[in-house]
Amino acid sequence: MNRILIFIKKIIPEKIFLFFQPAYHFGMGFLAGLVYGFPSKKMIVVGVTGTTGKTTSVYLTAKMLKKKGLKVGYTSTALLSDGKKEWLNDKKMTMLGRFFTQKMLRKMVKNGCQVAIVETTSEGIRQFRHRFINYDIVAFTGIYPEHIESHGSFKKYKNEKLKLFKHLEKSRHKKIKFSNLRNISKTIIVNGDDKYANEFGNFKIARKIIFTKKNADVLQKEKEELIKYKFLEVNNTGVKFLFDNEIVQLKLLGEFNATNATIAGCVGKALGLSRQEIRRGLEKIKNIPGRLEKIEEGQDFTIIVDYAFEPKALEKLYETVDALGCRKIIHVLGSTGGGRDIARRKPLGEVAGKGADIAIIANEDPYDDDPMEIIKDVAEGARQVGKNEKENLFLIEDRQKAIEKALEMAEKNDIVLITGKGSEQAICLKNGKMQKWDDREVVKKLLKNINSV
Repeated sequence: MNRILIFIKKIIPEKIFLFFQPAYHFGMGFLAGLVYGFPSKKMIVVGVTGTTGKTTSVYLTAKMLKKKGLKVGYTSTALLSDGKKEWLNDKKMTMLGRFFTQKMLRKMVKNGCQVAIVETTSEGIRQFRHRFINYDIVAFTGIYPEHIESHGSFKKYKNEKLKLFKHLEKSRHKKIKFSNLRNISKTIIVNGDDKYANEFGNFKIARKIIFTKKNADVLQKEKEELIKYKFLEVNNTGVKFLFDNEIVQLKLLGEFNATNATIAGCVGKALGLSRQEIRRGLEKIKNIPGRLEKIEEGQDFTIIVDYAFEPKALEKLYETVDALGCRKIIHVLGSTGGGRDIARRKPLGEVAGKGADIAIIANEDPYDDDPMEIIKDVAEGARQVGKNEKENLFLIEDRQKAIEKALEMAEKNDIVLITGKGSEQAICLKNGKMQKWDDREVVKKLLKNINSV
């Protein structure tokens, strides 16, 4: 379908193409649903949207529900599951194409899934990938400026997210036949601490769950259920927090994971799980691929691979790393090309320049852009906060060589951070080409080579 779109772009003037583009996307969405028999009608469908935390929230929700005994399938940036098997997302897309998504939902139905969880993005919504999916529960993680070059403005970006809630408002109620999942009301789950919470909660939906960590009482509107959570501590096991008066001990790093786990808990509440079932499900989860994932190969320093690719996520990552304690931080990072969020390049460099002792700027996903131009833009941000090239700032286009440099510089009790890709399986190059890649596997291979010398 992407080839068809590229061909159409070549033969039709741009203004005419842009005018008819929404109709094209809508038509393809309907066709995809028709081809696969509109499978979302036969399961409970959970959508997760927001600027950050989507993938982790999807994963935590899926694993928690599986612990309860439910059959679950899901699509996300990191992983895909059809209810029978689970595999890494190698498509370089967060919300997969209309036909792929509908095909996945059809497989979930065939495999007996009761719940499907779909990570739903603003880009996907703009291209009608959410249409002809009958959602039952939609969770909003929070929002701040991102993908502005793509959407044109923050307002347009936010409005794309809001369309998902409008879609839920108009979706038909289902009569689910599963014995342990009956008559699930259409539900929205909203981060009550977000600046735009009122906008995302302002829809005529049967059930509204608002979660907040504020100490002060939040004024509740009609039909709103308030769920309070509170971060308690970081300990040797992970993160401890309070969810709806139930203490939960996660085996995950990062204070922000208390919020992600709360979103999962709210989905559990919407599906009828008790607080104890939610706690037990969340406490069983040991790690999330490519999200604060430690690589252990017997080295005397810490290596963490993480997906964080924008400034606020990096700031949260540094907060987590600081809590671990270390001698120095060596950070390998880059930024994405293809005209994607050019404005975040310098801020990324500034965050790394402040947070890391040594910053190594490397290639990430250049698409059709010049990789070194991207690297120089990021490095400029690091220079502005005091980093000096070839002293504590290095510009290395080859990502493998950049990672190798970081590992060779690392000493006992240091932390090596490698961010931007997480568990992604490819680097995006010119003309739609993709280079097979996995930061975690590259690290393991390099460590073996270093240890054998």
